[in-house]
Amino acid sequence: MGEGWTVLRIRGIPLRIHPTWFVILVLATLAFQQHYTQALDPAPALSERWALALVTALLLFVSVLLHELGHSLVALSQGVKVRSITLFLLGGVASVERECSTARGALLVAAAGPAVSLVLALMLLGSTHAAAHLSPALGSMVGELGALNLVLALFNLLPGLPLDGGLIVKALVWQATGSQRRGLEVANASGRFLAYLAIGLGAVLLLRGSGLGGAWLLLLGWFGLGAARNQRQMLLIQQVLKDLRVRDAASRRYRVVEARTTLRELSALRLEPAPAGDAADWVLVTDRGRWQGLIDDQPLQTLPVQAWDRERVCDHLSPLSSLPSISESAPLWQAVQRFEDSGAARLLVLSPAGLPSGTLERSELGLAVLERLGLRLPPPLLETARRQRGYPLGLALPQVVQAMEASGEVGSGESSGARR
Repeated sequence: MGEGWTVLRIRGIPLRIHPTWFVILVLATLAFQQHYTQALDPAPALSERWALALVTALLLFVSVLLHELGHSLVALSQGVKVRSITLFLLGGVASVERECSTARGALLVAAAGPAVSLVLALMLLGSTHAAAHLSPALGSMVGELGALNLVLALFNLLPGLPLDGGLIVKALVWQATGSQRRGLEVANASGRFLAYLAIGLGAVLLLRGSGLGGAWLLLLGWFGLGAARNQRQMLLIQQVLKDLRVRDAASRRYRVVEARTTLRELSALRLEPAPAGDAADWVLVTDRGRWQGLIDDQPLQTLPVQAWDRERVCDHLSPLSSLPSISESAPLWQAVQRFEDSGAARLLVLSPAGLPSGTLERSELGLAVLERLGLRLPPPLLETARRQRGYPLGLALPQVVQAMEASGEVGSGESSGARR
C-alpha cells in the first residue's frame, strides 16, 4: 500500500489519506443515505439526507483517526516513534518505527485503540437521547456513530493478526513465555483461523442474498488471510536468515596472482573469460602464500603499454581492508545488513583467521534462502539477478531484516566481523 497524501500533522505525526479511502468514503455515504431514508420518519429532503450521510461518514473516519491516535500516543509514551497514520480502504493504520521492547508496552499500545473506540461508543450512545430531543436526525446520527464505534472496538478485539486483538494475544503470550516470536506465531495462527471463518461466513451470506454484508466479510477475510500468509512467510525467512551462515551461501569470485606478476600478464588474465561470464571478478595478490592485497584495472588504464613489462603487480596494490568484508561464521541477516550499510555489490568473506575464503553477492544470498525454503530457481533467473546485483525474485530481504531489528529479535548494528 502506498503512503498517500499528507493532509496535516498531529503531534508531529503525518496524517495521510490513501486514494482507496475515497472509495470507502463514497460507499459509506451511500449506505448512510439509505439508512436515513429508512430510519427517519418523516424523511428529510434528499439534499439534507445526502449532507447528513456525508457528515456521518466523515465523523466515522474521525473516530477511526482517534482510534489510531490512541495507539500512536501510547506508542510515543513508550519511546516508539510513529512514522505516520494512514486512512485507507479498510480503515486506518499507524506505522511505527519499531515495536515496543517489552511485552507490557506492546500490550498497552495494542489496547489503546479499542479503549478509545469503547470510550467514544459509550459517550455517543449515552448522549443519543439528548441529541434526539434537539433533532431526530442528530439523534439518529449520534446513535449510529455510537453503535459503529462499539462495533469498531469489538471487531478490533478479535484475537488474530493483524487486528488489535491479535497484537494483544501476541503481547500476552510474549509475557507468559518470554518469547516474542512465540507470541507472533500464536497470534498469526489465530488470525488465519479468523480469516477463513470470515470468508466462510461471507460466502454463506452471499448465497442467502446478503450481497453487501457478504462481500464485506469476504474482503475482510481475504485481507486477513493475505496478512497472515505474509506474516508466516516473514517468520520463515527470518528464521532462515538466522540459521544460515555466510559460508553456506558464499562462492569464490576472485582470482589470485603472485606479487611479481607483470602488468602485461595481468592484462592477459583480465582478458580471459571469467567464471560465469563475470568480468568484474576481484584480483587478489599473494607473495609466496601470504596475502598482500588486491589490484584493479587502474594501472592498466593509466600507464602506457610500453611500461607493462617492467611494472609489477606489487607496485600497485590496495589493501584488502579496502574491500567490504564479513566473517564466514556471521548469520545471513548480518550479510543483508552489511550490503545495505556498504552499498557494495559483493562482500569478501573472511575465515576465522581473518583471511580471504570466498565472496558473497546478493544473488547468492537470496538463492541460499530460497533453497532452504525448498524453492529452486532456473539458472537464467539467477543470472539475471546477478547481472542486476539484486536478490532473486525481488526478495525484500532488507525489509525483513529491518522488521527483525524493529521487533528486537536481533540487535541493530550487531558486530558481524565486518570491516569497512
